[in-house]
Amino acid sequence: MKAFQTAVAAAAIFGTTAYAIDIKINDQESIKHAAASAAFNTMGNYTGNETGQIPGAFPTKWWEGAALFESMITYWHYTKDASNNAAVRQGMNWQRGDNNDFMPANYSAYIGNDDQLAWGSAALTAAELNFLQDKGVPTWLEMAENVFNDEIKRWDPRTCGGGLRWQIFPYQAGYAQKNAATNGKLFQLAARLAHFTGNETYVDVANQAWDWSIKSHLLNTETWSVVDTINSGKNCSLSGDVWSRNYGPYMSGAAVMYNVTNGDQKWKTGLVGLVNSTISTFFPSKYGGNILSEVNCEAKNNCDSNQKALKGMLALDLAATVRAAPLTVFRIWPKLQGSAVAAAKQCTGGNTHTVCGGRWYEPKWDGSDAFEDQLAATNIFVANLAVPKPGSGRH
Repeated sequence: MKAFQTAVAAAAIFGTTAYAIDIKINDQESIKHAAASAAFNTMGNYTGNETGQIPGAFPTKWWEGAALFESMITYWHYTKDASNNAAVRQGMNWQRGDNNDFMPANYSAYIGNDDQLAWGSAALTAAELNFLQDKGVPTWLEMAENVFNDEIKRWDPRTCGGGLRWQIFPYQAGYAQKNAATNGKLFQLAARLAHFTGNETYVDVANQAWDWSIKSHLLNTETWSVVDTINSGKNCSLSGDVWSRNYGPYMSGAAVMYNVTNGDQKWKTGLVGLVNSTISTFFPSKYGGNILSEVNCEAKNNCDSNQKALKGMLALDLAATVRAAPLTVFRIWPKLQGSAVAAAKQCTGGNTHTVCGGRWYEPKWDGSDAFEDQLAATNIFVANLAVPKPGSGRH
């Protein structure tokens, strides 16, 4: 049996009907209802807690388990709806592996560094938000630190002056690439561990990853754009398209380091630059400037399943940025609000008229019922609960 509520019960938690999402963006209970509806549809795609299935497993996209569980942990924290917690805890612990570092034997042959870091991020979110752990197993913090320790051992100064490779093993396609998704996640994890533990080792690694990203030109400090990848087999040349997943970790990590260092100018400059670049890139003026879009594929209607999930991850990173660095609230808050209102208009599909599409700038459901679109919608609603409002004093 599944551990989460029925669609009607999900809506009933917040005293509203189960059909369509009519969001009042300045009403916390209305946002919670929207989040509950989207979370229900998201978890409806998860079968790991059913008899005969493998908890936490998304066989062809293992990292999506981490993205799902991190989303549901954050959802629980800001709504207090614990109906998914048992499934999340089961899945996280099932995938932690023999060494408690999210390198399970069933997947270790093809796990990438970015995949493992995604699970480390989910574990650290569980620690930060005090998500209950089972007895007799390592803490969420210990698991996140184990991931960090694995990753930093793979830092490769032999090519391109440093950095992490995208893939772990030479036989994997993409081993030659040192990409922003991986190195940004290492930076973000180190920054968050520094904030959570006070350990200077994490501060040092955050600086190391950041400085290398600039030196290698993954991060452009003139435009604060983020390049997708460096190819160590082709003279460290830059290539790739613009993706939101590359901006969020660097931006939110810079916000955390700004917090850790009590406003050091290095981090303020990077933070402000990345916030401005992220907003100008992923909130296109042609859609009004307040609606989040995965610009490289949405307009062409050719986002693959991975790409559909990315902007939802950015939404959570935007909220995390404000929590760590409240000076960004007036830039970010209207963008999250506008995106949530737009996303709600997309959540009118399926038999329940609550299934969410992916092109939020369109005024009605675009026909997509993909798991990743439901996850992205959940995240934009939760981000509006997670971001401190201007003058609220809530962090």
